[in-house]
Amino acid sequence: MRKEDIWDRRSILRAAGAGAVGALAAAALRAEETPKANGNIKQSICRWCYGRIKLEDLCQAAKKIGYQSIELLDPEEIQVVQSFGLTCAVMRCANGIVEGLNRKENHDRIEKQLRDDIDFAVAHKLPSILCMSGNRKGMDDQEGLNNCATALKRVVKLAEEKQITILMEGLNSKVDHKDYMYDKTQWGVDLCKKVGSDRFKLLYDIYHMQIMEGDVIRTIRKDKEYIGHYHTGGNPGRHEIDETQELHYPAIVKAILETGYKGYLGQEFIPVHEPVASLSQGFKICDV
Repeated sequence: MRKEDIWDRRSILRAAGAGAVGALAAAALRAEETPKANGNIKQSICRWCYGRIKLEDLCQAAKKIGYQSIELLDPEEIQVVQSFGLTCAVMRCANGIVEGLNRKENHDRIEKQLRDDIDFAVAHKLPSILCMSGNRKGMDDQEGLNNCATALKRVVKLAEEKQITILMEGLNSKVDHKDYMYDKTQWGVDLCKKVGSDRFKLLYDIYHMQIMEGDVIRTIRKDKEYIGHYHTGGNPGRHEIDETQELHYPAIVKAILETGYKGYLGQEFIPVHEPVASLSQGFKICDV
């Protein structure tokens, strides 16, 4: 809505009686502050990027802007965001990044956590939980892929039964996560094929994959059936997704929507500017 379409306070006073002025003014100000979103893609906020903001305050800001989710939360935090009418699109990965499913000695521990997370997700009507490949530490990528598939097959039947999606996130090993195994989309796609279940998919992080391989829109189109969630982030720097960085998010989001994607887009950038203003800007950029 344009500012010229919204009455200012003096216009309201001239046009309305004293009894109606308060309601009209409030409505006009609300319209200016929260313009109607297109809403073609559901948007989520990655909590860790805004850790300095009290969770309750972040929930209030999210609701005002138009976000439907705050993600990468533990069970206690999830109950907080749900009290504000929000959901959690993806639970946190309780077992961390470095020690993942690519090592057999981690399987029992991570399987138990994934089963617990699935049960919690069902109880709280959440769509997805998260796991990680782990670091290479000298391991061959194919061996790691086979080990991940073995572990995931032990728990994916439960995910199918409960209709919860297990996601694995790809991360860059060039800048942020040295030695992380799942650092190329094709490795993740091969793992999906080996697991062979629609309840195991990839978390395609646009920032990370731009660093590792680029060709974002082509990858989104080619591998759409294996992607269950998306994350944003400006490159270079993982900051705001505006004109200061090399990715053009309106075109990327349009490409995502053209695949028929119905899930969430998680904003995972670390703000340089005032955080809530940056979240509002990011929401508008992706609201195509």
